[in-house]
Amino acid sequence: MSLLNQPWLAMTITVIDSKDNGLIGLQGMIVDETKHTLRVRSSKGVHVIPKDVIRFTLDNGDTVIEGSKVTQRPEDRVNRRYRRNR
Repeated sequence: MSLLNQPWLAMTITVIDSKDNGLIGLQGMIVDETKHTLRVRSSKGVHVIPKDVIRFTLDNGDTVIEGSKVTQRPEDRVNRRYRRNR
């Protein structure tokens, strides 16, 4: 199963690139997900991050996820088929 199709709650997110420079390097546990945002608990508190402005990895993996490609409700994202990047 692809990482894009798994539930992300309780996974560790690391923001590697963002249109908002303040979000780059943010790391924490995903505690909630909506269609357009991720709620992340870090050592500095809880942050609400818009998906469409970030590129991130989950659980320190090698797969970089483009946030703008996953702006669906979590229950829709789990069943969706994604194109492979070439």
